[in-house]
Amino acid sequence: MKMLIPAVITLVLSAPASAQSCPDILNGSQRKLNSNEIVDLCETFKGKTLLVVNTASQCGYTPQFEQLEALYQKYKEEGFSVIGFPSNDFNQDRGNEERSAKICYLDYGVTFPMMARSPVKGSDANPVFAEISKQAGVEPRWNFYKYLINAKGEVVATFPSSVSPISPKITMTLDSIVQK
Repeated sequence: MKMLIPAVITLVLSAPASAQSCPDILNGSQRKLNSNEIVDLCETFKGKTLLVVNTASQCGYTPQFEQLEALYQKYKEEGFSVIGFPSNDFNQDRGNEERSAKICYLDYGVTFPMMARSPVKGSDANPVFAEISKQAGVEPRWNFYKYLINAKGEVVATFPSSVSPISPKITMTLDSIVQK
């Protein structure tokens, strides 16, 4: 019995880091845009700095996909990712997912993760946006509303649609928190 207690204590104290809980924002999974592939958010994004954006394929801000991709390419080797969440909450992502995917992937060359279309505000918001809105104290006010999330899963800044993804407001904030 004397040998068992130290063994149990050692086992508990040496539990792998992966057993630690995931930030609330990353609990769960999401389907990728126009795909059957399911993304485990914790497994894929835990410990990364994220820019989470609600997108739309028929909006005046849709050209921001190009800037989001440029931002992703610039910082992806530093523990950063953009995650796009198409939504029709503002009636500007009509049509099917295949059409949205074509606009993202073919028209704008998006390579960052794009999730399946889902609500991003109100009581129907997907779990990611429900938690982000809770932490930030603000729901998306329009398409291409941006939330910067640190590696601990905490919302550290929000940016309205009018702020370009490659603006100094975003890049300076990102420079101060990415893992270098």
